[in-house]
Amino acid sequence: MEVIRLDAVSPERVQKILLRSRADVLSPERLAHVQALIEDVRRRGDQALVDHTQRYDGVTLTPERLRVDRSEIAKAYDTVDDGLRAALAASIERCRRYNLWLRPPALAMEELEPGIVAGVKYTAVDSVGLYVPSGKGAFPSTLITLATPAVVAGVDEIAVLLPPRSSGEVDPAALVAADLLGISRVYRCNGVAGIAGLALGTETLPRVGLIGGPGNPYVVAAQIAVQALGVRLLSVLGPTESMILADEAADPDRLALDLLNEAEHGKDSAALLVTPSEGLVEEVQARLPRYLAQLPEWRREFAKAALTEYGGAVITRTWEDAVAFANLYAPEHLQIATRDPFATLQQVRHAGEVLLGQNTPFSAGNYAIGVPAALPTSGFARVASGITVWSYLKATSVAHLSSEGLAAVRPVIERLGHYEGFPAHVLAVTARGGGE
Repeated sequence: MEVIRLDAVSPERVQKILLRSRADVLSPERLAHVQALIEDVRRRGDQALVDHTQRYDGVTLTPERLRVDRSEIAKAYDTVDDGLRAALAASIERCRRYNLWLRPPALAMEELEPGIVAGVKYTAVDSVGLYVPSGKGAFPSTLITLATPAVVAGVDEIAVLLPPRSSGEVDPAALVAADLLGISRVYRCNGVAGIAGLALGTETLPRVGLIGGPGNPYVVAAQIAVQALGVRLLSVLGPTESMILADEAADPDRLALDLLNEAEHGKDSAALLVTPSEGLVEEVQARLPRYLAQLPEWRREFAKAALTEYGGAVITRTWEDAVAFANLYAPEHLQIATRDPFATLQQVRHAGEVLLGQNTPFSAGNYAIGVPAALPTSGFARVASGITVWSYLKATSVAHLSSEGLAAVRPVIERLGHYEGFPAHVLAVTARGGGE
């Protein structure tokens, strides 16, 4: 694990940590590459999806195989054992429960003053395309955290995109999770091409109005690019990142375990420990090799990279500096490992999620609590939220005036209408008859 003293490190190193993989996502070369691929999908539809899946994934498909059929879903149930199926169902139920609790009433109205009623009506978006990655493993939990809120919101058309394995099949646990959620539109193809297909619509893939899902820099760049086609992006969900904000009271063994939790995702991930305690960092350093040795080699290499390339231990001069750095970084996942995590929470402004205390590991948030695990990355937690039922709802303002209310607002309309030069605005109230 790289150790960085914040008051002594070069500005360039700090900038690299703050930018993490966002610099790769937004490179002109990458954006040009995905734009060319999007244009190809626009021209050739399904055949482009098939060709790019062959080229980039090494999987030969036909247009007929782009959509996963019921027989493959039935086969998935035979592959997934009872214990895993129960875990998927429990994860869905907790996610459903959290989002039901979070869901606002369909219509809320209130008389703000005599005769003036205002309110808001919430309705679900019509369609969404959800990308679930598979390049570094199987992620049915990602499907659950993305799709369950959409189901709770009442989205009519939910399309799930799964990159195929080398055999051409897709993750059976993801198929079971989709089926448990009542989602039947599941498609397989290359991620970037599939995102283009969902944004444009092809002979097989539906055109959707909302799109999202975590992925590598190419996938994120594609999601950013297709917004020019009139598709809204759920959030920027790039390579995973985590931060632990700790004081000297933290347990170093648990810190080491929780650093590896997210670090094992990939070489483009980031895992940071931020603390003013140099002694605590030394204790964590001493424990990391023992836990690293328990990981398979490829995950071990991922973790080492995530703790050096974009991550490591950041030692600050004061506690206030540690909190300031956490807010500047705006991590996707933040764990607070302090004497009083609830008090520390009040100091945190920017994070995709906050897990309080060392009994709340990142894996609990990812799999089992029900809070969103699809969260803004690359600093976007400063301006965006995790994927919940709110992500799939749009608000429509509603208002009603009685004759008394119209009389109350008329002077404001007349004054502003005259000042802004809109005589019809004024005429709409001055020439209006009485009544409700």
